[in-house]
Amino acid sequence: MESKIINMVDRLKDKEDQRLESLFRSDPVVDDGFSVRVISRVRRQMWLRRLALPCAFIVGAAISAKPLTQLARTLPELFGAVPVSSLSMDRLPIESLPAMSTILMGVMLLGTLLMIGRMLEE
Repeated sequence: MESKIINMVDRLKDKEDQRLESLFRSDPVVDDGFSVRVISRVRRQMWLRRLALPCAFIVGAAISAKPLTQLARTLPELFGAVPVSSLSMDRLPIESLPAMSTILMGVMLLGTLLMIGRMLEE
């Protein structure tokens, strides 16, 4: 069964449309390997971008190895300098904290505002 719908675009073609159609119907232009060179260059750049972040991570880890070992040796001394008696639970000001329902409402309000912000960006 053949469709009887008439496309107005097919009926209203100007000179530019007819020229474009004739160009698209013509044989492809010989590019002497240009397309292959472009595709190989694009693939090479993609691989370079994929490898850049892991290489930077490895270089950064190598640079920061010595300061991290120094920090790991210093942390127990820092924790030892803090008096344990000041960290007891009965000395924390729990009574002055807001109720859990208030905290949950605040978190929900914050989430709602973030969602509205995302929706307004789009």
